[in-house]
Amino acid sequence: METINAIGRRKASVARVYLKKGTGAISINGKTLKEYFPQIHIQTKVHEPIETLGLENGYDLNVNVKGGGYKGQAEAIRMGISRALVKLDENYKPALKEKKLLTRDAREVERKKYGKPKARKSFQFSKR
Repeated sequence: METINAIGRRKASVARVYLKKGTGAISINGKTLKEYFPQIHIQTKVHEPIETLGLENGYDLNVNVKGGGYKGQAEAIRMGISRALVKLDENYKPALKEKKLLTRDAREVERKKYGKPKARKSFQFSKR
């Protein structure tokens, strides 16, 4: 089996995921999953597509991720893993789609407008 690659995006983060047959090791930017994401609730986000399909020890993952914060990066990785698994086997698609792991969350930060302190916030109104 060759290496399968896929891209996942979330907020400002872009993750390139490379999937190959192996023992279940996950490498993110040259570090292990626990080194890169020390928070357990973020680690579970990354593991979600693998656990949904029951493939814990089936494939090695090598991930390059950049941009955004740790939560956006974790969700970008989750989407990339899901897309790579669907490329591997189309039968995985219904289970992943049911948990909305293949849907791109398009919410981005709204830009700041001129004459305002933030995107929508206005300065205090003064009648006199």
